[in-house]
Amino acid sequence: MAERFYVTTPIYYVNDAPHIGHAYTTIAADTIARWHRLCGRDTRFLTGTDEHGQKVMRAAAKLGRTPQEHCDLLHERFKALWVKLGVQYDDFIRTTEPRHQAVVRAFLQKLWDKGEIYPKDYAGWYSTSAERFWTDDEVAVASWQKAHPGTQGSAVAPAEPVADLVAKLKSGALSPVCPDSGQPVEWITERNFFFRMGAYQDRLLAHIEAHPRCIQPDNRRNEVLGFLRKPLEDLCISRPKARLPWGIPLPFAEDYVTYVWFDALTNYVSALGEPGGELHARYWPADLHLVGKDILTFHTVYWFSMLMALGLEPPRQVYAHGWWTVKREKMSKSVGNVVDPMRLVDVFGVDATRYFLLREIPFGYDGDYSPEAALLRFNSDLVNDFSNLVHRVVKWADVPLAEAGQLGELDAALLAAAERATAGFRVQVEALQFRDALEALWELVRAGNKYVDSAAPWALAKAGDTARLAQVLRALREVQRIVVSHLACVMPATAADVLGRLGLSAPDLRVQFDVLAADSTARAGDPLYMRLDAEPTLAALGVVPAAAPAAVSAPKPAKEPAVSETAATPATITYDEFAKVALRVGLIQSAEKHPNADRLLVLKVDVGEEVPRQIVAGIAKFYEPEVLVGKRVVVVTNLAPAKLRGVESQGMLLAAGGSEIASLLMPLHEVAAGAVVK
Repeated sequence: MAERFYVTTPIYYVNDAPHIGHAYTTIAADTIARWHRLCGRDTRFLTGTDEHGQKVMRAAAKLGRTPQEHCDLLHERFKALWVKLGVQYDDFIRTTEPRHQAVVRAFLQKLWDKGEIYPKDYAGWYSTSAERFWTDDEVAVASWQKAHPGTQGSAVAPAEPVADLVAKLKSGALSPVCPDSGQPVEWITERNFFFRMGAYQDRLLAHIEAHPRCIQPDNRRNEVLGFLRKPLEDLCISRPKARLPWGIPLPFAEDYVTYVWFDALTNYVSALGEPGGELHARYWPADLHLVGKDILTFHTVYWFSMLMALGLEPPRQVYAHGWWTVKREKMSKSVGNVVDPMRLVDVFGVDATRYFLLREIPFGYDGDYSPEAALLRFNSDLVNDFSNLVHRVVKWADVPLAEAGQLGELDAALLAAAERATAGFRVQVEALQFRDALEALWELVRAGNKYVDSAAPWALAKAGDTARLAQVLRALREVQRIVVSHLACVMPATAADVLGRLGLSAPDLRVQFDVLAADSTARAGDPLYMRLDAEPTLAALGVVPAAAPAAVSAPKPAKEPAVSETAATPATITYDEFAKVALRVGLIQSAEKHPNADRLLVLKVDVGEEVPRQIVAGIAKFYEPEVLVGKRVVVVTNLAPAKLRGVESQGMLLAAGGSEIASLLMPLHEVAAGAVVK
């Protein structure tokens, strides 16, 4: 029996318009699912929509629709986006489907029969926007932060004890707000049903500590462990129908509906049918739940304890990725900085958008979106490197290949590069480190272009050396096959195009130079990607060019002050003076926050020397440390060492911008660390 792999995305709330965050999670899930299919594994990929809750009911009423009519319309937005982005899911589940509701009700009845659910009166702060209750402490801190601009959602602690804030909350001196959204919350007293989640605290801790890979990355695992080392309360899993009729009724109390998170989390099982069925036996437990970091607690503490109470095994891994931000701020409809993935597709195309989202930031961390970065990736990686490799042998597309045989020194070196690159790709993609996986594969793309330069097929053709030309073409076409076969999980349409040009109908992951038939020729085709000009491309992405300063008429002063020419333009220097500045390309190996200064980062930078340089840079406002790792920058290497807030700095990074915009200067091509900048 083949190995199996079951991967899921969160189910997306229908009242949210699909944005780049939804696309990011789903493209990542699609990529890993495609990779496991390529490796011959029995793969199942689930996505879907979350369709119950108060926000859906209120939005439907406002539009004169029933909640079901509202959901029937809105869930199609997600399906349409996944088609547009080339997402190849196996199942799309909706929480309003009968198959899902049947499993939710069966689970609730089982837990009720086991005594895992009980009724009690409850009073607390209820948030309609988050559709959950919050504690006094949580609301008090959020309310204090709301009253102090710049602290909301941050780690800034209140200036007074939380107990005092709770007292102010109860007295009305603080306006109560939701910790998630900042929207008002209301105090509700009502009878509800509770799941004995607190009874599973020790078991949850033991499970997570015994299975360290079950929650990733490690920093997210530590967050969950920290949460579980505080008292764990029982979970309210119902809402009275009198207040919220839009939901799945409890089987043992029909005048109540199920709490939306108990309903939603069950989808990962309900999509396989009830336990005991063929699909459930084949695919459960899930191998991977991909989620955003903001819903990690629900997918670990809530979900794991529910499954334990039901006698089911928890998923093998929950991986929480970070957020895409804009100018270091979380995307928000109220702020107006939400990025529409369809706009990226319209400008760059589907596969280039998928490549950019997975290539730009380390998976698991926050990353800042910028149209300029997307354009740079397109022109550099896809045009200069990848498309160039595919298109450079067009002139000899109809020349048959040499018989597979002994390789020359140059050919053997290229094959060795392919083995290293694909081995790195496999390891990193299965670890969900998509950026590092693509960087490993691009080492082979660059090696292929270097091989073309060294082998010089044009010179061989001119000299009439058809035997060697046929050998070179074999090596080049095999490298193209190897690259696009591995790339097929990220850029499926592009890979299919190139494979078709090579006469192949499907990816072939074998890393050897004897796969293509000797009599095979290639189909030339147009360049895969063409360079995009900055100004119209950025305009299409919504970047408004800086306006020229308007001319202002003003009366001249009686006597104009003399203006020095050297004040208006920088003083010139000689070439010899400029040559004293030693500039080199540096590869950032590590980055961390300065222990004594919030605006500084401490970097370890490889500039081609035996030991990396330690450089302190004032860029913490513009770059998260983890995003910088692996970036190539320009370094001044002959500055005298200096101590910045107690930490020695052995160089300086070059950057552009002032107090509001900062951009490190980075090479267009990923040249070797230590390369001289002239």
